[in-house]
Amino acid sequence: MHTKRFLALSLCFCAAPLFADEGMWTFDNPPVKQLEAKYGFTPTKEWLDHVRLASVRFNNGGSGSFVSAHGLVLTNHHIALEELQKDSTEAHDYVKNGFYAPSEDQELKSPDLEVNVLMSLEDVTARVADAVKGAKTPEREFAARKAVIAEIERESEKKTGLRSEVVTLYKGGEYWLYRYKKYTDVRIVFAPEEQIAYFGGDPDNFTYPRYDLDMALFRIYENGKPIESKDYLKWNPKGAGEGELVFVSGNPGSTQRLDTVAQLVTERDVLLPNVLSLLRNRIAVLNEYSALGAEQTREGIEHRLEMENSRKALEGESEGLRDNSVMSKKQKEEDEFRAKVDGNPEWKAAYGGAWDALAEAEKKMASRAKEFYFHGLDSDLADFARTIVEYVAEIKKPDGERLPGYHEAQLASLKFRLASPAPIYKALEIARITGAIELDRAEMGSDDRMVKMVLDGKTPNEAATELVNGTRLEDPEVRKKLMEGGEAAVAASSDAMIVLARKLDPMRREFTKWMEDNVRSVGQRAGEQLGKARFAAYGKTTYPDATFTLRLSYGQVKGYPMNGTEAPYKTTLYGLYDRAASFDFAPPFNLPSRFLEERNKLDLATPMDFVTTDDITGGNSGSPVINRNAELVGLIFDGNIESLVGDFVYDESKNRAVAVHTAVMTEAMKKLYGAGKLVDELMEGDK
Repeated sequence: MHTKRFLALSLCFCAAPLFADEGMWTFDNPPVKQLEAKYGFTPTKEWLDHVRLASVRFNNGGSGSFVSAHGLVLTNHHIALEELQKDSTEAHDYVKNGFYAPSEDQELKSPDLEVNVLMSLEDVTARVADAVKGAKTPEREFAARKAVIAEIERESEKKTGLRSEVVTLYKGGEYWLYRYKKYTDVRIVFAPEEQIAYFGGDPDNFTYPRYDLDMALFRIYENGKPIESKDYLKWNPKGAGEGELVFVSGNPGSTQRLDTVAQLVTERDVLLPNVLSLLRNRIAVLNEYSALGAEQTREGIEHRLEMENSRKALEGESEGLRDNSVMSKKQKEEDEFRAKVDGNPEWKAAYGGAWDALAEAEKKMASRAKEFYFHGLDSDLADFARTIVEYVAEIKKPDGERLPGYHEAQLASLKFRLASPAPIYKALEIARITGAIELDRAEMGSDDRMVKMVLDGKTPNEAATELVNGTRLEDPEVRKKLMEGGEAAVAASSDAMIVLARKLDPMRREFTKWMEDNVRSVGQRAGEQLGKARFAAYGKTTYPDATFTLRLSYGQVKGYPMNGTEAPYKTTLYGLYDRAASFDFAPPFNLPSRFLEERNKLDLATPMDFVTTDDITGGNSGSPVINRNAELVGLIFDGNIESLVGDFVYDESKNRAVAVHTAVMTEAMKKLYGAGKLVDELMEGDK
């Protein structure tokens, strides 16, 4: 799941004790007591370090893990999809037909994928707190905090050579410096056909029972050679069994379990309706484009699947927030927390105003929410233009005063993305921009300043066509020269996308400044106050909201009550063929030809997918499922429909993580894909 919120404000803390298998725990604060009490298992420092170093973050929005000593990384097909598409052509559609490289020289290089491994963590809360002590207003605190964070990241990267990010935890209660080893030579080794990886399509998405082979394998290179990965997860082909204790190590994207009630109301009534309107429009545009032919379908598939996934997830969240039991629970938790703070005169004086400050910031944010959602062109070319225009201006400023994304510690990754040779499909760009302008005009009105600036007297399609045909930003060399030429080159450019980005730049900067002054600065101050209040009242007994950083979850392989019956802990290949036959093999329940023609090669009793009580969310896609021995037994790819409200609350009785079983991955690679050599590499760790 990718970015879907307007802005993440600081949140309050749940006062309720933790029950069941709840939590996305940071590696500095693992759930040792809970594991000892419930499962009699104590993770050692060596176990935790090994799992951390075997886990990876895909910077396109997912997770993965090392699974061999030679840099082999396992993740989901839907995480690999973007890279498969970028390497595909009309003649070689690796998304539709799958891909396998039997030798290293046949592996496909990803044009712009960055993979990170978390090497170390350091608590920098005191340094951040010292930097904002003298600030008298939220705006000055915001500036001081921004400056010191940029300074910490810059110093760390210079000293260590590692990608360095200061992560806000407990919404300002703590700040931690995360240092990552960065890899940019990432090559595709294996991926099945999209149809078996996403069997059941949108109807089955976020449901269970499931029958998806949602897997892919990459290999990490450095200096032109596969890396030797000392810390990797041994492949257990037997997979997970019923009732087994299992762990998930991955990078959950974002949760809002610690939101104030005011924030949840804004989410429910303002933000979610706007983003769902946006997504439905984008999907309709992509469906219309795909209907033009097979090549158009290929060009748009990654965008369409991403949008459909986000739409369904957010519809589930919206429904959850309209459930009175959810909102009543959140109100009760907040009332109990506020009562504790108000009952202590010292706490009340220091922290008591935070809730009202956040509520006022929410009102202000809601007043300009539509600008954030609908003032955009839904275009890779337009994104390149905006980045270039902002980059040449921001790098002239002191590091701490720059816009997010342009700090010194972030520039290497930014330049790597801008240098991507991935193809740009101009007809698709025109369709996407046209749809975005039409929606912007419908939502904001024809007299809106950005709408008028973009249209400049033309129809949406005319404006989109002129922009796309009038740019050369699809060429990475053109992008590079503009960046190297600085403000003078950008100011002199007649490229249509650059010209428009220059015109829009003052408007965008005004909006960013308004949000910083009225929303983000207030939210950060209030968040830190509530973080301190939470620690004062309850101690550090819980986990922070997800931040697309490495977390450890734990739980059991376990079915659950569903629709008046029971959902099994696992599905099998028998079930795959039954579900396909039950729909007469009609899309999206059709099967790739190899699954039909070579069915007799398979042991149909092989477990396919399974569910656990592990606590996950978007961003966990591709996370390894491991047992007590840190052996790989599964691969997270989804949650059930009941888990969608899990961004706000966790319920072990019905929240389930859905994973691919290692048994079916082994079976399919060996018997259907001729990838015995790959399986042998995976099994080396068992020898």
